[in-house]
Amino acid sequence: MTEKEMIKMSIEEFARLQYYMLASDRDSDGYRLMKDRYIELKVMLTAFGINLTELDKIKE
Repeated sequence: MTEKEMIKMSIEEFARLQYYMLASDRDSDGYRLMKDRYIELKVMLTAFGINLTELDKIKE
């Protein structure tokens, strides 16, 4: 997988995950599990140099 493919896939997963998080109760176990992945993706995308200002809907 090329770096561009990895970035594209990560952005898509980040967007999809945020959609699920916004539809979930913040106090649920599922939300807490999704938040762990959300943080991992945020770190990875930032390391790739992606500006998350426009993409990040959760803002945590």
